[in-house]
Amino acid sequence: MTTAIIVAAGKGTRMGPNADKLFLDIAGRPVVAHTWQRFDDANCIQEIILVVRDGMQSAFQDLAKGLALKKPFRLVAGGAERQDSVWNGLHAVSDATEIVAIQDGARPCTSLALIEATVEAARECGAAVAAQPVTDTIKESANSKVIDRTLDRSKLWAVQTPQAFHLEIIHRGLAEVKKRGMHVTDDTAACELIGQKVHLISSIQPNPKITTPEDIAYAALLLQREGMTTQAPRLRR
Repeated sequence: MTTAIIVAAGKGTRMGPNADKLFLDIAGRPVVAHTWQRFDDANCIQEIILVVRDGMQSAFQDLAKGLALKKPFRLVAGGAERQDSVWNGLHAVSDATEIVAIQDGARPCTSLALIEATVEAARECGAAVAAQPVTDTIKESANSKVIDRTLDRSKLWAVQTPQAFHLEIIHRGLAEVKKRGMHVTDDTAACELIGQKVHLISSIQPNPKITTPEDIAYAALLLQREGMTTQAPRLRR
């Protein structure tokens, strides 16, 4: 059984004051509604856990009433940091869960093909992550004022979500994060701590995360273009 954990507990301070980015309208629906619907439509997903800010449960229940949902779902209160929210989500999955696919609630354009490919790779390899190769020239600066060196972009990948894992692997990884009192910004970092290899799934189609107001227009354009021929994601070994 595969369970999706949609992390929707953040507010997104870069969007501006009094703006909850997950409930901003994009192509006629709130951002998080698109994300939720994607995973509900994915054949490889059997249940969905939404990790939300405490006090927002009723807003998500109301949202569910307007969606054509087929999969069972549960709402779980988030934690202080993203890793805490994921931890809470892991403890809410069904006993039959073997694979978890962790998704940012603010990624409304993730394709069904990418979800399927990431879950399948995790089932085969233990852990997998959607990612795109870096195409810009990347510079490192210790003081944010002058360039220290140029990094080899041929070795660099920008990771996204979904990030999929055998349940035991990601639970063990995040337990190690907690034990060491560390802060990680994505779940694959927990796998690195325990020596678990994470396989890259090349995200061919744009899969942006809504972070700034400009991202709304871009994602809306992508959603409007859907229905065109798409390419299958590729596993990087």
